[in-house]
Amino acid sequence: MTDKDLTDHKFYHAGEESRFTEEAPDRTPQTEHPAYKLAFRDHDFLLRDELRPVRFQLELLKPEMLLDEARVGSTMVMYGSARIPAPEEAQAKIDAAKNGTEYEQKVAERLAEKAKYYQEAYKLARLITEKAIIEDGKRQFVITTGGGPSIMEAGNRGASDAGGESIGLNIVLPHEQAPNTYVTPYLSLNFHYFALRKMHFLLRARAVAVFPGGFGTFDEFFELLTLIQTGKMKAVPILLFGKDFWTRVVDFEAIAEEGTISKKDLELFRWCETAEDAWDHIAEFYNLD
Repeated sequence: MTDKDLTDHKFYHAGEESRFTEEAPDRTPQTEHPAYKLAFRDHDFLLRDELRPVRFQLELLKPEMLLDEARVGSTMVMYGSARIPAPEEAQAKIDAAKNGTEYEQKVAERLAEKAKYYQEAYKLARLITEKAIIEDGKRQFVITTGGGPSIMEAGNRGASDAGGESIGLNIVLPHEQAPNTYVTPYLSLNFHYFALRKMHFLLRARAVAVFPGGFGTFDEFFELLTLIQTGKMKAVPILLFGKDFWTRVVDFEAIAEEGTISKKDLELFRWCETAEDAWDHIAEFYNLD
């Protein structure tokens, strides 16, 4: 490139000017003071409360740009507990609680019983990844989880064992939650803001599988239902795994009978027990072979 090229940028890129500041020979009290730092290189400045809107924008933009570059057209989102063991770990969880209280033993047994959902999450992720659906040159139904253990791990693991890539949308917590080892490294994203993370779960979602879980799963599931119920989001298949669990912890029929939702709202999700059930509904919804 020369100064006379029509397609060349006439201003230096930010990265180049950043390099200029590093290579500047003069080191004076003025240049060494934090006030002199380029704003976008000033870490302390970016972390100020007044910069929260900028940080929001960055957390919106970075994942969006990376997923665009990865040719991710749509996602298959999987929500669920971070505590349900893999089938091969279920008995160990029961054994570990043998010397605990009656409550601890009961909880361990109940969690072990739910290990079947780890297996179904794994199977669903593997099944969909093996189909390798491409449309408009972009990958469709790319498995997306919260990037953590248990049900999330099962989703990423199923995609990995199928030879595919998968996304993990992790979040910074006081007790650090590291990404599970099955998330594709360049699709392993980290968030500070729950709100932006939840937005990215749904921006590309074309189907959502919800497995038994706790507060986080409830939050994600009910927000999704609200978005579709209110018309803020177009309908997508919502696949609710574990009817025994969900009807025990949430009386959906009672909510409708109380009149605070309509009976028709109960059709927003589909009960599933197996990966095959879930895929059949997705295929029917989108007229896939």
